[in-house]
Amino acid sequence: MNTQGLPQSIPEYLEHLRRALAGADPALVQDALYDAEEYLRSELAEHPGRSEAEVIAAVASSYGAPDEVADIYRDTEVKVQTALRPPAPAPRSSLVGRFFGVAGDPRTWSSLFYMLLSLATGIFYFLWVVLGLSISGGLVIVLVGIPLLILFLGSVRVLSLVEGRLVEVMLGERMPRRPLYAAHGRSWTSRIGEMFTDARTWSTLLYMLLMLPLGIVYFTLVVTLISASLPLIAAPLSLLPGLNLNVWIGGIDVPRQAPFLLPLLSGIGVLLLFATLHLCRGIGRLHGAIAKHLLVRTAQY
Repeated sequence: MNTQGLPQSIPEYLEHLRRALAGADPALVQDALYDAEEYLRSELAEHPGRSEAEVIAAVASSYGAPDEVADIYRDTEVKVQTALRPPAPAPRSSLVGRFFGVAGDPRTWSSLFYMLLSLATGIFYFLWVVLGLSISGGLVIVLVGIPLLILFLGSVRVLSLVEGRLVEVMLGERMPRRPLYAAHGRSWTSRIGEMFTDARTWSTLLYMLLMLPLGIVYFTLVVTLISASLPLIAAPLSLLPGLNLNVWIGGIDVPRQAPFLLPLLSGIGVLLLFATLHLCRGIGRLHGAIAKHLLVRTAQY
């Protein structure tokens, strides 16, 4: 392999790789940069007598030049996404088929479950951020709060990876699978300073605070709509002997006074249930976009 034109330092290699991945998903770029730096740093540590340029030239044939690595990541991403993507529902040509076909989309049910789970995760994230900021911020004046604040911000980055895995698995939005790569060549003070100046740190905090009101809205929507649709669907069962189901509309005891309305109510319940599934799938896509915007740093080229 021709090593002419190869980067002469690890930061330069990463910058070339970043440019080679221009237009790729920001989450993919973050993973590729982390993997490349980790590999090159480990090779440099194993050969302390070599310079960064010599290590890059030595591993060029095995790991690859930035352009080659970028192509490999793009190809691998397509294969991985194809393998992980749930089976697509059968295409529906009619409006009725598309409306009821939402139940056959696995993403619909995973989005519904995410909306139910978001109340618990939202409460946890909100409490973690509020308590973390209040405790560490309150102790900054006695200096103890400074390392606590640094540890807290580090924990927030870890939690953002956990949330990213939930979003990718349940909502289908590509999220980072590795931490944000760090420039090891700089001092620890500059890296800590970057943690405070990185917009992604504060957008992640904003996301975690937003998860509480969003979780409340998501959970309430799902529970309310399903609780309204299922009794309507089961309304005709009130005619069965031994079942004492109360179905009242406008002061009318439907099973006794207007039993002919029961099939209509059941049909309304079915429509409401499938409309709820469409809503869940739509909210899942919207929330995935919000998570991508707030939790993933957009690569700068």
